[in-house]
Amino acid sequence: MTALSLFTTIVNVSNIVKELEAAGLRIEIGGDFVAYRRLRNTQSDRTALYPIFDAASSFIDAQNAFWVCAFNDRREVVHTQAIRLMDLSKTSLQEHLRDHRHKYLSPGMIADPDQTHFSRLPSLDQITGRVCYHGEFWLKGGDDGLRNQGFTALMSRIVFEITLKIWSPDYLFGLVPTALAMKGIPVRYGYSRCEPCAWIGPDEELEAEETFVWMRRADMEQFLETSPKALSKERQLPTKRQLLRDMSIVA
Repeated sequence: MTALSLFTTIVNVSNIVKELEAAGLRIEIGGDFVAYRRLRNTQSDRTALYPIFDAASSFIDAQNAFWVCAFNDRREVVHTQAIRLMDLSKTSLQEHLRDHRHKYLSPGMIADPDQTHFSRLPSLDQITGRVCYHGEFWLKGGDDGLRNQGFTALMSRIVFEITLKIWSPDYLFGLVPTALAMKGIPVRYGYSRCEPCAWIGPDEELEAEETFVWMRRADMEQFLETSPKALSKERQLPTKRQLLRDMSIVA
């Protein structure tokens, strides 16, 4: 890491944080996953914390992971995401997901995880070395939420900028519910490689559909070289809700 590279990252993250602060958000980054678990436990309207980011289920701390949260002016949590580094230099992601599938399954999603396996994808055998898992990505919805306003791309950039500098991973991946992937969510995150996949039961029945999203380090570097759309400009675009409201007024 050169001094110029580090300085560029500092400036990029600082500019994003300033944009978010101008929108009324306070960003917090941490490596205490016991504290993160307590925070997540207050969100009764969300799926429970995934085991891979749960300090009660996994060995996870500031050395191998960090989380990002955003709070509004009422001190409510309106965004979360987390990322974890794993050493897969002596194995592949295919083998890792087979051996540690319990940590990636949505809590309560599948009745018998022991009898469930992940789709076999050629890319999973290729992914080895320093590998990061990116998950827990959530934005508050509703009339006072953050969705469809340009926040997604900026939030993911914060994690990518920091991850690239502190760990320089060979690969980064995530699992996105297919229903969300069909809406183009992975592209907003910054992922250009998306593959349909699923959790499959003992009789080859479909248990849950997912989309496997991933990137190489070079993909991450290329993504971060592009300039993000200014949040202020993005938020000026009318939402679907606003368009329908305006149409009803005209009618």
